[in-house]
Amino acid sequence: MSMMGGTQARRAQLNREAVLSATPVRLLTMLYDRLLLDLNRAEAAQVVENWQVASENLIHAQAIVSELSTSLNVAAWEGGEGLFAIYTYVSNSLMSANIHRDVDRTRESIALLEPLRQTWHEAAELVPAQTMSAHLGGELGIA
Repeated sequence: MSMMGGTQARRAQLNREAVLSATPVRLLTMLYDRLLLDLNRAEAAQVVENWQVASENLIHAQAIVSELSTSLNVAAWEGGEGLFAIYTYVSNSLMSANIHRDVDRTRESIALLEPLRQTWHEAAELVPAQTMSAHLGGELGIA
């Protein structure tokens, strides 16, 4: 195995360990971070008309949005239905961005999701991990 291959394998192992040991709220922030990374990569690829890379990133972003929406307990808190509606809208926008090669739809999705990502990060910093874990099925509406 080459030095580069060994480094990549070690990085992948560390990423797996980070996910397996993360608290539920940390997993949520990790999902949002990856979602925005995918969308920014897709946008950059769309701008230079690299449709294959754009499509791969948009498809991965759709999978993350799907995971976020299926793990959301809309009845657990007042904003649950609104958040679910945002996820549904973004999911449809990402499909359209991919099918029609529409960078504006990708940018719109980034604009909708970036404030949510920031809010989840702020919430994670404010609430101690053990308290956050106790609330995940309840007040925050995350299964």
